[in-house]
Amino acid sequence: MSRPRLVEPLPSTQLPAQIGKYEVRARLGEGATSEVFLARDPFHQRDVAIKRVRAGLALDTPEGHFQQHFFAAEAALVGRLQHPNVVQLYDAVEDPAAPYLVMEYVPGGTLRRFCRADSLLPLEQVVEIGFKCAMALGYVARQGLIHRDVKPANILTVQQGDAVTDVKISDFGSVMNLHAERTQVFRVGSLAYMSPEQLDGDELDARADIYALAGVLYHLVAGRPPFDATQQPALMHQIYHAEAAPLTQLRDGVPPRLSGLIARALAKRRDERPASWDAFAQDLAALVADGDIPRGPLQSVLDSERFGLLRSLEFFEGFGDVELWEVVHRAHWQRWPFGHALYRRGEEGNRFHIVAQGEVEVYRDGKRVAQLRPGTSVGEMAYLAPSPALRIHSADVVVSQPATTVSFTPQTLEQLGLGTRRLFDAAFIKVLVRRLHAAHEALAHPRRIL
Repeated sequence: MSRPRLVEPLPSTQLPAQIGKYEVRARLGEGATSEVFLARDPFHQRDVAIKRVRAGLALDTPEGHFQQHFFAAEAALVGRLQHPNVVQLYDAVEDPAAPYLVMEYVPGGTLRRFCRADSLLPLEQVVEIGFKCAMALGYVARQGLIHRDVKPANILTVQQGDAVTDVKISDFGSVMNLHAERTQVFRVGSLAYMSPEQLDGDELDARADIYALAGVLYHLVAGRPPFDATQQPALMHQIYHAEAAPLTQLRDGVPPRLSGLIARALAKRRDERPASWDAFAQDLAALVADGDIPRGPLQSVLDSERFGLLRSLEFFEGFGDVELWEVVHRAHWQRWPFGHALYRRGEEGNRFHIVAQGEVEVYRDGKRVAQLRPGTSVGEMAYLAPSPALRIHSADVVVSQPATTVSFTPQTLEQLGLGTRRLFDAAFIKVLVRRLHAAHEALAHPRRIL
């Protein structure tokens, strides 16, 4: 096999005009073996990030060998990872001079800037970040993958001002694919967040990534990593033998339950850590739900609470995690007081509601004909009706206990992915079948009805 042609690397201030079909707009970052550019995809009319192996990197050097392996690992995942908190990989091009990956562009930065003592995030944001990362890495684990390099620099942020509103896991170059037949490279990752078994080169499972995420959360809370030393041997000794200082001693207001959860996830023995990503995520969400972490002024309801609420409702029982996250982000969430009318008879409907909390009652000619509890939809004819005439409400729908609803219009529902819309259609069919059955029972056994 002939060796790829070597090209002199560009000076850091010089931008290539094009990489393949992509117009380069800016340099986002660079390292010893790769560069990252902001570019424009002319076909899909979207901004993308391009990670390109440095031109001129010889493959017969250790750096070249490992970079080739890392490129291949990520290239194998193109199109496979579809999760709102995982960076999407669009394409991999094995250019003979400088191979490159095309991926989702996430404006913002990384969690690194929030690891300094003078830039720490509020605790509820840290817990929310932990929950979303745990859910995303749980999805990754179900694909048979172990990330192996979970660190602040590999978690991209979506921000509104100084608030982190969303995160995305990136950089799968170090990933271990448990289903792959090719040789795996061991002892990869960032030492500061590396579990003892990963440092040993032992067989790994998801609990190695749980340890790493716990290290990231510790850093976000305390402004310093759980273990720190100027010399690598000293840092390795701490990872094997030292216990991280309790977070309650490093920052005011850290509840013992949060400190204990992160300490447990940093356990030297993997069987002492949370048993699964789902368990770790639920423990994090419970910190806010149970009041251990007070809610800040940013959100009255955190995304982790909304996700957990949807998961508990019968209407969404057929939805997977990815589809539930899409509902969390796309739905219109509203709280309604007692006595508020969601619909009045004679009004034209343009929105349907799914009751998430509380109760609503349906009245026809002043008589209550139905009581709707959490998990029930109301007003769905706004979406299902084939003609405007059928969108006119024939009853009053009134809140009988303070309620929270998740609502969509036909237009916003169309913005959902095709798979999510199909799940909505299936859920609506179940609702209609139950209502037809109830109507049949009412005709056959009128005394059983209210």
